[in-house]
Amino acid sequence: MKTGSYTGMRSYVSERIDEIGKADILVGIPCYNQEETIGSVIEIVGKGLAKHYPDCKSVLIVSDGGSLDDTREVAEEAEVPEGVEKIVTIYRGKPGKGTSFRVIFEAAERLKVTACACFDSDLTSITPEWVKSLLDPVIKHGYDYVTPYYWRDKYDGTITNNICYPLTRALYGLRVRQPIGGDFGFSGKLAAFYARQDVWQTNVAKFGIDIWMTTTAINEGYKICQAYIGTKEHEAKDPSYLGLMFVQVVTILFGLMGKYQQKWRLVKGSKPTKIFGSPSKVHPKPVPVSLDRLLREFRAGFNHLYPLWKDILSPEVSRDLREVVTLEDKHFNFPPSLWAKVVYDFAYTFNRWNSDQHKLVDIMAPLYYGRVASFVKETKDISNVKAEEMIEAQAEEFEKLKPYLLQKFEKWEGVKGPVG
Repeated sequence: MKTGSYTGMRSYVSERIDEIGKADILVGIPCYNQEETIGSVIEIVGKGLAKHYPDCKSVLIVSDGGSLDDTREVAEEAEVPEGVEKIVTIYRGKPGKGTSFRVIFEAAERLKVTACACFDSDLTSITPEWVKSLLDPVIKHGYDYVTPYYWRDKYDGTITNNICYPLTRALYGLRVRQPIGGDFGFSGKLAAFYARQDVWQTNVAKFGIDIWMTTTAINEGYKICQAYIGTKEHEAKDPSYLGLMFVQVVTILFGLMGKYQQKWRLVKGSKPTKIFGSPSKVHPKPVPVSLDRLLREFRAGFNHLYPLWKDILSPEVSRDLREVVTLEDKHFNFPPSLWAKVVYDFAYTFNRWNSDQHKLVDIMAPLYYGRVASFVKETKDISNVKAEEMIEAQAEEFEKLKPYLLQKFEKWEGVKGPVG
């Protein structure tokens, strides 16, 4: 049994797991300050387990980050069907979403489960069918990793849409639409692999967890698919306030490029990833977005950081960026092709930089705000369906410009990027 810094699990949870012994299914719900929604998420997941897997021994773990509200109390009071074991705990270790997942992985390994699923604790659109959608591909079809494929508002998931999805697709050749979706299914075998990795003092322990899970599953040879799970509605954030999350996610995304460069440098194009289920026809609620704030953050970043950007970006990209910043707000346009080159320039510099890589990604954030601002302008009068077509077109642009990235790496060999 792991102890001390070698585990995210508290002793009373470890003892409870010993009492349970073995289980078939584990569902984890990482949470922090979600007293309004955690109860309903737990109860709906419980109903899903009882309805779809009545003959399986199921365990539900609520892994809390030390909530300051009544999240844990609400979780304790939430009812689950007979036959579903519920554990509510505060994890040990570095604060963050990833450490919450660590407890779930460790529990899955100890319980020797066949399949696992994790759900965000702020979901308001979850149904019992989500449980089946994420677990069935593992239990019935032998997949190791199931990412969600859901209908989201065009301004929900801007980090996914503008960097995680297009870059993952271009690098590794798989079209995984929601690589940081938050709701996943995975095999017990993969959970055990995750639990044994030495990454829990990095940004994997924070918001970097989702992209680390997806990228690792792709590159370590696990069988991957997607599953339609309906419309996602949750406590979505205005994109202009996602700076910290952007830094934590992109630090891991870029770091893994170094680790797996011998694989992605050989990949050309991309192929679809199998999707189970049927798409949702329910339209998601609109996500608020502050275009003015996005533009202010971009312009302020240019004014303060351009001398640093110039050392990272190619002369051609620097020139084009100067032209973008001179545009009036009503004519503002930060094209996808320019954004793809910005991402590639920063990714390359990250992997050859021996200085503070977190600071490097931090100074990239205003450029992300600029690209999101442009997307908001481009899509303000069009439907989510049309906006999705533009997201796909941007991903194709990343693929088309991959030789730009490859040329940079070919000029500088021996890259070994640390993970976060």
